[in-house]
Amino acid sequence: MDAVQGTLDELGTPLQEVTFVVFDLETTGGSPAEHAITEIGAVKVRGGEVLGEFATLVDPGGPIPPFISVLTGITDAMVVAAPRIESVLPAFLEFITGSVLVAHNAGFDTGFIKAACQAHGYPPPKNAVLDTVDLARRVLTRDEIPNAKLGTLARFFRSSTEPIHRALHDARATVDVLHGLIGRSGSFQVHTFEELKSFVRAPTPEQQRKRHLAEHVPHAPGVYLFEDERGEVLYIGKSTNLRNRVRSYFTASETRPRIREMIGIADRVRHVVCATNLEAEVRELRLIGGAKPRYNRRSRFPEKVVWLKLTDEPFPRLSIVRELRADDGTYLGPFSSQRAADDARTALYDAVPLRQCTERISLTTRRPACALYEMGRCGAPCAGLESSADYSVHAELARRAMLTDVGPVYSAISARMERLSVEQRYEEASVDRDRLAVFVRAAARMQRLSSLTRLPHLVAASPAFDGGWDLHVIRYGRLAAAGVMPRGAHPTPFVESLVTSAEQVQPGPGPVHAASAEETECILRWLESPGVRLVQVDGDWTLPVHGAARVKARIEQAYRGLDLDRSRSREGRPLR
Repeated sequence: MDAVQGTLDELGTPLQEVTFVVFDLETTGGSPAEHAITEIGAVKVRGGEVLGEFATLVDPGGPIPPFISVLTGITDAMVVAAPRIESVLPAFLEFITGSVLVAHNAGFDTGFIKAACQAHGYPPPKNAVLDTVDLARRVLTRDEIPNAKLGTLARFFRSSTEPIHRALHDARATVDVLHGLIGRSGSFQVHTFEELKSFVRAPTPEQQRKRHLAEHVPHAPGVYLFEDERGEVLYIGKSTNLRNRVRSYFTASETRPRIREMIGIADRVRHVVCATNLEAEVRELRLIGGAKPRYNRRSRFPEKVVWLKLTDEPFPRLSIVRELRADDGTYLGPFSSQRAADDARTALYDAVPLRQCTERISLTTRRPACALYEMGRCGAPCAGLESSADYSVHAELARRAMLTDVGPVYSAISARMERLSVEQRYEEASVDRDRLAVFVRAAARMQRLSSLTRLPHLVAASPAFDGGWDLHVIRYGRLAAAGVMPRGAHPTPFVESLVTSAEQVQPGPGPVHAASAEETECILRWLESPGVRLVQVDGDWTLPVHGAARVKARIEQAYRGLDLDRSRSREGRPLR
């Protein structure tokens, strides 16, 4: 029988013959339902040659938030004469006709285009879409790039255009990244667009060979541990269904290069079945903190957090420390980095004239005042120009701001931000904003944590899927016991038995002492979820009336919809 020669369609479209439109958007926020496009930039390429460009500012139909203007450089004045999206959209849709759409984190950009089409009566584009984030994670290893941000990839491939948070510039940079990634995919024998699409999502041969590792894992909530042949823990995770989750690591849905690398090393999967989902989440955190698996990023080093401390001395000062001590100092945190703690300290300095020198001074210390005294930012207690009683007013104001009322700090910094914005000093205003946000978020988090960690005993229950109840004993913010009460069982003896067998937890210094902040936050999320009922509570579970939570809502409103994680994945941008 003669062999049948395949058609060109069956062979696929060679990549050099595919027309790509690489595009990028700037917007007033991160939600297509609530925010609008302010700029579109697109580059049409085929076979490495630029065929055309599309670039325009877009009038979003409302004011651009000041923080967006600071970070993107697009102001209301720039878009006042720009066309509206309903005028721009037809031309853009014509520009992309017959092409493959390419974007970095494509879901964000295509989401806005689809929303605009729906709002103005156009059918959504049916173009094939290629995400350079997914492709980069497939062809590049962690040894080559630390992350898949656009800026990182542009530097790696030596792009001729540097991303600068503007649509056309970022689209041009993405073109260079696309060409670099296509070049790398050739080493995987990818030569057509059809092969490229399949390649991005296909499991590796190593993943396929290791599928048997999931065979003994049960369908139950718990924690799973990937180990190498020597028994070293490589990766720890948790799931409500262990078997389904572990099996997913050996399918096309797992595209993370570092995890695929881990699977190549893994020799077995060990599991720990847990009574409840909350117990699984807590055990995961504790196991990661103890084993510190090299392929886990989250919570590997909980002991490396830092705290901002208002010291206990005649003239208290703000100090960044790594240890909570049983003294009369006031703590704020925990912070994940020294820089974050320093930002919060600076925010407090901006509102309260505390001394900024680091040495301990007494009532009899006398030395020349520093420049801060001349600037009116310190009363110079070191020079005897401010009494202990007068200084204690400032210290008490700082203490209240850290523990119960951030109002003075918020008001002082907000007033300065407003003045800087009026003077069009947006960059300085954004620095103040970010410092204020760090302080307020840290205070809100600590006050929320402290509300639970000061309770010696709490028992709560939530409905289970089978009609029973998930029960948890919590002591000083630590999970002390977990159990499932079957449907129809009498609660009193079951609760008493669980409480009797629960871990004994001792109080300690500082706001978080019996468990990590991450563990206590897991418990708080569960306690605040629908259907949870309090069974026993020793003490009062309350938050300060004038606490940071009410101010944090205003801070988050400024950031709402900006999707910081997506922005950082694109270019390390704090705002989109």
